[in-house]
Amino acid sequence: MRRTTTARVLIGLAGVAAGLSLASCSVGGGSGPAGNLAGAGASFPAAIYQRWFQELAGQGVRANYQSVGSGAGVRQFTAGTVDFAASDAPMKEDEIAKVSRGVLQIPMTAGAIAVAYNNAGCDLKLSQQQLADIFLGKITNYSQLGCADKKITVVHRSDGSGTTYNFTKHLAAISDAWKNGPGTSKTVAWPTGVGAKGNEGVAAQLNQVEGGLGYVESAYVKGKLQAAALTNGSGQVVKPTSASESEALASIDLGPDLIGGNPNPMKGYPIVTFTWILAYQNGNGAKADLLKKAFNFMLSEQAQAQAPALGYVTMPAPVIEKAKAAVAKIGS
Repeated sequence: MRRTTTARVLIGLAGVAAGLSLASCSVGGGSGPAGNLAGAGASFPAAIYQRWFQELAGQGVRANYQSVGSGAGVRQFTAGTVDFAASDAPMKEDEIAKVSRGVLQIPMTAGAIAVAYNNAGCDLKLSQQQLADIFLGKITNYSQLGCADKKITVVHRSDGSGTTYNFTKHLAAISDAWKNGPGTSKTVAWPTGVGAKGNEGVAAQLNQVEGGLGYVESAYVKGKLQAAALTNGSGQVVKPTSASESEALASIDLGPDLIGGNPNPMKGYPIVTFTWILAYQNGNGAKADLLKKAFNFMLSEQAQAQAPALGYVTMPAPVIEKAKAAVAKIGS
């Protein structure tokens, strides 16, 4: 069984309001620097980030995180209007070149992208061909997938999205028609379906539309939604669970820059990804220590242990170690 609804409940997605000015006192039992941080970006990790930021508030770190999508987060980060950003797709070299303060891309959590659908009584088990054909608009009815007659309404992201980037990377890896057609990007020309903003928006739309089918981070599969079983690179048909996601995640080699991925793993659930905090390497001023305090807490054993209950995957210890080394590079 997938995690319970209560375990996946999305906490405080409107953001945690900033309320403390920069100071170096201890607040609520916390120690070290205290103050405000502003961040924006991916909706994929928003649920767990908001939980962590609620806990950090008691330690004097007030973080206002806006779940606006990876594309918008990268734009705000590039413009220098936030203290940090978040993205499910690593920044490319040409994007990094636009940031004069230097860029650190720090893996912070991980999860799966589920194919969620609203059709009670239908237990979807999709081949790779079927998955691609649904989003190519070639399969339009659940009867073509072994369920009762019902129209499929595809729901996709309308905003620039790292979730879309990773989902379309998988589609391109399993389908030449997708690879040579819509392709891989944070935004693509969808052959079918209706758009919604953010993982939150897609999940809400799917819950409202009988027969709806779309892609969301697994933590958003709740209410009327179910997650389809998908076929991995070795032909196994797998549902997203903590165990199957962790198994697939273990196949990812992040590399020296900590930005690797695997769009079609041979083991486990086939669509998994890390998600990254984007930090400035230099020019952080007095907020450098505040950023380090926040990110080191997020990488702590206490924080990472919360991931499965919220619909995410606890990162492997070697990845956490490398991520902490990247955090140490944040300079004033």
